[in-house]
Amino acid sequence: MAKYMILYSSTKSASDTMAEATPEQMKASMEEWIAWKDEASKTATFDFGMPLQGVSQITSTDVMESSSLVSGYSMIEGDQATVTELLKSHPHLKREGASIDLLEVLPMPGM
Repeated sequence: MAKYMILYSSTKSASDTMAEATPEQMKASMEEWIAWKDEASKTATFDFGMPLQGVSQITSTDVMESSSLVSGYSMIEGDQATVTELLKSHPHLKREGASIDLLEVLPMPGM
């Protein structure tokens, strides 16, 4: 089975989303994520990961403020078609301006 990193992106930062949510909204959102995880875990191995906040963009010549829209990550192992189908119903996609990138973790030759 392949291993994938899931990158959650949104036009609103994770910290802003959490700061603006009521405790009831946070609880309801977490319940949706847990229900999705429970369903996904029937056909794939899923690790929640964590929210992310862009800090800096670093190049060989400069350091500037990050403009990344990535707001979190998770890890999942499974068949690509199955994982893709599971992600179509992910609760993150209910957020305005939200998208999900699925990135395959490739093995390093000789490691």
